[in-house]
Amino acid sequence: MGVKRWLVLLTVGLVLLIFAVTGLSRIDAIWAFLQRLHPVNINPLIEVILLAVVGLGGVALAVFGLNRTIVSAFRRSNPTEVADVVYRHRQRQRGPKVVAIGGGHGLNTLLRGLKEHTDHITAIVTVADDGGSSGRLRRDLGILPPGDFRNCLAALSDAEGLVSQLFQYRFSNDSDLEGHSFGNLYLTAMTAITGGFEAALEESSRVLAVRGRVVPSTLAQVTLGAEVLAPEQAPGEGDSRIRQVQGESNIGHVRGRIQRVYLQPADARAYPEAIRAILDADLIVIGPGSLYTSVLPNLLVHDLTEALRSARAQKIYVCNVATQPGETSGYTVTDHIDTLVSHVGRDVISVVLANDRIIEDRPLGGSAEWVQPPAAPAPWLRLVLRDLVDREHPWRHDAHKLAAALIELIET
Repeated sequence: MGVKRWLVLLTVGLVLLIFAVTGLSRIDAIWAFLQRLHPVNINPLIEVILLAVVGLGGVALAVFGLNRTIVSAFRRSNPTEVADVVYRHRQRQRGPKVVAIGGGHGLNTLLRGLKEHTDHITAIVTVADDGGSSGRLRRDLGILPPGDFRNCLAALSDAEGLVSQLFQYRFSNDSDLEGHSFGNLYLTAMTAITGGFEAALEESSRVLAVRGRVVPSTLAQVTLGAEVLAPEQAPGEGDSRIRQVQGESNIGHVRGRIQRVYLQPADARAYPEAIRAILDADLIVIGPGSLYTSVLPNLLVHDLTEALRSARAQKIYVCNVATQPGETSGYTVTDHIDTLVSHVGRDVISVVLANDRIIEDRPLGGSAEWVQPPAAPAPWLRLVLRDLVDREHPWRHDAHKLAAALIELIET
């Protein structure tokens, strides 16, 4: 960019100005010094003025050159966009420290909205995924499942559009890489190069110009299990029909109502950077996302939940807009809250943000239904209702509406 030459010129100009200013106050001494350097019969005042003029000229030229060089890096077809870029960058640098906990498409939507408000984002991602390309790489190579991390890196990248297309690209059925996405293979290769999954995430964040960082909830190889009540078993009739289901990818496909989920091993240690981010946060957001397979697997890491209890930040649970067949069919906002409380207790969340915009004439597709807000919130919990629906895809949140509502909550 040619920055160095202008910095050298700026330094020389400032030195000459310092000599000139010093000479004005110590005219005799500076004159004697200059005469030793070059004996010329010139009035010392003129000598000082010449130094000042040359110094000011050098500084002015250096500032102009630096400004032109740096601004050219941001210049677009419309010059006014430069000011907008700089302003938005400054605003994001001053933004709150936000921790987002979850996984899947819900977390990606949240991150895309949040990155417009702050650069201080930490996404804490579940490592329980065991299906598809992520599951194959996990079983074959013993790495953490890269799928959700890939999506979060793409969502937080400055070049989100191109990076998303590249990272989401899946190899065709006529190759040995069938079903694998490029992003998963990239993170796998980066893990081998850097020597660890966490180092791979850190280096990938630099390469992709990610705003914020993406970290796992734990580095342990955990398996998500569930107790599922068979559909023919009515609640209250005993537990003879409770089925044990193993594997995140299997839980949502089993017929019956999920009673609880758990991790194996149960004593998986939280990733230290995730703990630090939670304790240092201004805002902690849990969800949106699949309740049993994206949100709760993070909260079942005991150390992480203890950090949430100790955190001073607002802890907001973002309830899903629509139910998820196989996991939360028929659930209301109250059912989502009760499920969280039954697994991790009341003190993990202090606010619930839910959608109150029900578009009756827009079908959600399949057997999904609108998640209905409660008639009366729990007395120990603050309930905030907002229009959070994506009009084009009404079964999910609008990234910008969701982020704006969260920033509003932290400012009130």
